[in-house]
Amino acid sequence: MLKPMRVCGLMSGTSLDGLDIAIVDFSFVNNQLQYELTYFVTMPYTKELTSRLFQLMNPSVSIQEVSSMNMYLGELYAKFIKEALANSSLDYHSIDLISTHGQTIWHEPIVEKETLFARPNTWQIGDISALAEEARIPVIGDFRTRDMAAGGQGAPLVPFADQFLFQSHEVGRVIANIGGIANITVLPPKEAEQDVVAYDTGPGNMIIDAFVSLYTNGIQRFDDNGKFAKEGSVHQDWLRLLMGNDYFLKPAPKSTGREVFGEAYAKRLWSEGDQYGISSLDKISTITMFTACSLAMEIQKHIQTHDVKEVFVSGGGVHNATLLTYLKQLLPEEINVKSSDALGINSDAKEAFVFALLGYLGFHKVPNNLPSTTGAKRQTILGKIAW
Repeated sequence: MLKPMRVCGLMSGTSLDGLDIAIVDFSFVNNQLQYELTYFVTMPYTKELTSRLFQLMNPSVSIQEVSSMNMYLGELYAKFIKEALANSSLDYHSIDLISTHGQTIWHEPIVEKETLFARPNTWQIGDISALAEEARIPVIGDFRTRDMAAGGQGAPLVPFADQFLFQSHEVGRVIANIGGIANITVLPPKEAEQDVVAYDTGPGNMIIDAFVSLYTNGIQRFDDNGKFAKEGSVHQDWLRLLMGNDYFLKPAPKSTGREVFGEAYAKRLWSEGDQYGISSLDKISTITMFTACSLAMEIQKHIQTHDVKEVFVSGGGVHNATLLTYLKQLLPEEINVKSSDALGINSDAKEAFVFALLGYLGFHKVPNNLPSTTGAKRQTILGKIAW
């Protein structure tokens, strides 16, 4: 029997703009997992830290800088938890475990170099020992490397929780998360023979954010409620070229990140739009449709095979009304698209909540990956612990 615990889940995504903190109470009653999200907050990063983290994505940055930031983030995460709970009704000392995703600065699930030393690899910084020392609470983290060691891509990890919590007896569901990168979990009805399918579909908010930053000279870093995209028009010819990206041809399971759809790619596309004589607002509208199209294209592949009737969306993309409008227009009318709030999980808190769950199970030595979605050879227990 798994003992009740209060777990603090931490998530810092590809937007590099802050740390999501979710406090979740877990217990088992009659062999059923019970959970309550008791607190959620996002602690924003300073512009200086966000800028520095962006710079660390460059492979030419020194190892010393990355290693130092690894320790700094561990300390900062502990400081953020203390600050967040000081403004809440929760007692900091009631936390039993901290479960942290860390900050991804490199993710290379497929290595094409045929050398003795080349291996699939991933790196999430925010050292768990530095965090544990500063917080004085046990920490579990570095989840992705064990899945890679078992032959998987180390991603996506959220689908394990999606199946664990949200699979329906009656209908197929798609759980879509639109963060910096967009991903889907396709859940067939519980009694169906089909496997759960999950993978990164391509860009989420990452290129949209970059375009808005270029348009506003860095004054704004995201398209608030999709207002810029709404003012522009989609350039269909350019959209067709964008949809020819090689990533969309790769078979699932697959994962991607800033290495493919990051700042360099965004800047190249912005210049490409200039060559076509496309206005700035039309570029933002088109790139927003690019995210919607790549997501809708993948959802449509599974509607028949997995009896999909519902799509639940979480992540920052939930707050982009134009993006959601585009997505609904691209999907069949009978598909019900709504926020993951309808499932009882705050759409902004979902990923931090998921890592709280992965940490809770991993701490109790319960397998917490889903090989059908990551490509791992077997189910295993993810997470390293700093006591």
